[in-house]
Amino acid sequence: MSDSPSAKSPKIIAIANQKGGVGKTTTTINLGAALSEIGHRVLLVDLDPQGNASTGLGVDQRDHTTYDLLLENMPLGDVMQPSRIERVWITPATTDLSSADMAMAAHGRRAHLLHDALRQAEMDGFGFDYVLIDCPPSLNLLTINAMVAADSVLVPLQCEFFALEGLSQLILTIREVRESANPKLRMEGVLLTMYDARNNLTLQVEQDARNTLGDMVFSTVIPRNVRLSEAPSFALSVLEYDTHSRGSEAYRAFAQELSGKNH
Repeated sequence: MSDSPSAKSPKIIAIANQKGGVGKTTTTINLGAALSEIGHRVLLVDLDPQGNASTGLGVDQRDHTTYDLLLENMPLGDVMQPSRIERVWITPATTDLSSADMAMAAHGRRAHLLHDALRQAEMDGFGFDYVLIDCPPSLNLLTINAMVAADSVLVPLQCEFFALEGLSQLILTIREVRESANPKLRMEGVLLTMYDARNNLTLQVEQDARNTLGDMVFSTVIPRNVRLSEAPSFALSVLEYDTHSRGSEAYRAFAQELSGKNH
């Protein structure tokens, strides 16, 4: 695929789970990197006040941030920055986003701010194929904004006890957003993360998830892999940090499965 901008609108995916530590940011960064490897142009939107997607890519956060995009009507082109990964850009986040909920609450279009920001007239000119939104670990107004803006929701699900418990609330929230603000929103699917085939609990969680959710669960699973944990401390995706690691190969396989599903 060429590196020239595409005329079509990008596929916007919110990566969400109200539970922390399930691999949302890891998935946002490494899925973006893997999609870029197969020629896609990708924008990462860091919507988490912790800003881990930004620091995980070594992005300079002293300039404009996602807060400015949402609440200061700043043009997307002034906020997004190129990452070191070819064809991957990011709108960085800092702790200023932690006050965004209160500022947004007084806004007449409080649930549509990210939707409007990602549909600025200049958006088509950037030629993105995918926009990946890294959501905070809660079902707050920022996450609602992501769902209103998105075409679909991707749910990383850690292979551990009680993993499926919080999923019902997330699915209910997606349904409410679909009924109230974004009728086209759908579930992109569930991605099993921190998968250890030697662990009986992992296998039980996988079986329960596939029995309960069927085809909604992706075939690809993301292994528990030390390289995935180490890469962010070097401000690198795992594909750059150790290109032959099991984590790298898993995210490459997932990018192929996801892009195949959407084309």
